[in-house]
Amino acid sequence: MKWKNYPQNIKVRLITSFFNRAVSSAVMPFMALFFAQEMSKVWAGIFLVCTVIIGFFINLIGGYMSDRFPRKRVLVLTSLLSGLMFLLMTISLFPEKNIIWLFAFAYVAFIITSSLGRPAMHAIIIDSTTPENRKEVYALDYWLVNLSMAIGAALGGLLYVNHQIELFMVLSITSLLLPIAYKIWLLDEHTSILEKQHQNVLLDVIQNYKVAFQDRPFVKVVIGSMFIIAAEFSLNSYIGVRLAETFKSVHIGDFELAGVRMLSMLNIENMLLVVCFTFFINKITDRFSNHKVLLVGLIVYSIGYVTVTSANTWYILILFNFIATIGELIYSPVRNAEQANMIPADKRGSYSAFSNFSFSGGDLIARSTIIIGAYLIPTMMSVYIGVILMFGIFLLYTGLFWRRPLATTV
Repeated sequence: MKWKNYPQNIKVRLITSFFNRAVSSAVMPFMALFFAQEMSKVWAGIFLVCTVIIGFFINLIGGYMSDRFPRKRVLVLTSLLSGLMFLLMTISLFPEKNIIWLFAFAYVAFIITSSLGRPAMHAIIIDSTTPENRKEVYALDYWLVNLSMAIGAALGGLLYVNHQIELFMVLSITSLLLPIAYKIWLLDEHTSILEKQHQNVLLDVIQNYKVAFQDRPFVKVVIGSMFIIAAEFSLNSYIGVRLAETFKSVHIGDFELAGVRMLSMLNIENMLLVVCFTFFINKITDRFSNHKVLLVGLIVYSIGYVTVTSANTWYILILFNFIATIGELIYSPVRNAEQANMIPADKRGSYSAFSNFSFSGGDLIARSTIIIGAYLIPTMMSVYIGVILMFGIFLLYTGLFWRRPLATTV
């Protein structure tokens, strides 16, 4: 399927998301550093944990909104408010002494508005695709996500320290252009509006998610994905901490490859492999059935991360990080497409919001590995990650292919 044959909404979604992620990933990774410098490390830690929790619950409300109201209207309004919040953050940086309270307020408001709009954005892909072409569209989306984050990371690294205000200005302008793009080019194809069940809005939201919680195969997929994603997220938590503390530096001429640089190399390798091999691997996997592709991809992915968790030699780390990333490239488009095929047509926003629990839960498990790693030796941590991955594979595979919910998904 060529780009010109993609539905208009898919083109709008992919292009706008690319620019949005590229610019936001240039500043978002530095938020902890910014708040720590302006206030304190403890304040920054507590503040950012609170925003993650707020974002998760607001995301659930956003899923309900995207099913109850026209998705175009939800996206235009939330993206406009997000752009205005970035503008407020930029304004707070202009005085010689930053107006930190204004910046913090605008940042929390941005987390709220972006979390409200995200489920509608995810639901658009499902609305505008069919079960036959979803795998291909998700592969392209996956590639663009990684490319935009790589560009954003490069921009942030080059400009954040010395050109902070300029970077936020670019982010503000880009964010304010997004609602204009949605208003002009996005087609409102969402016709199956969810009927209100209760007069009390809170009860209606709970009733809406009760259906998703009772969909046992989907719950298994979400929890299984959470365990699997936790292994990848552990790269920048437990594995990063371990490398910083125990990795023996390697000297290549005058260049010293120490633990932190080794972690950077693994992240760069991951991004480059995704950018270079996504479509090649997707073309190969198209020849085989989805259940075989998913299983092979997950096994390869698991072998890679179980080894990287305890390895301490540079070439072993690079080799098995390569294996883990190839496994991810094999399984990820299949998982996304098959998960989307399970979602009922009238609850796409809510189910998409609920599925985000995979990422927040996976992130929490990954962060907990830092604490567990303080008591277990690296080889035992490999066993621990291996057990988590085995549970994840079992739940994900059985949820996707052993039982299916009786719902219209096209």
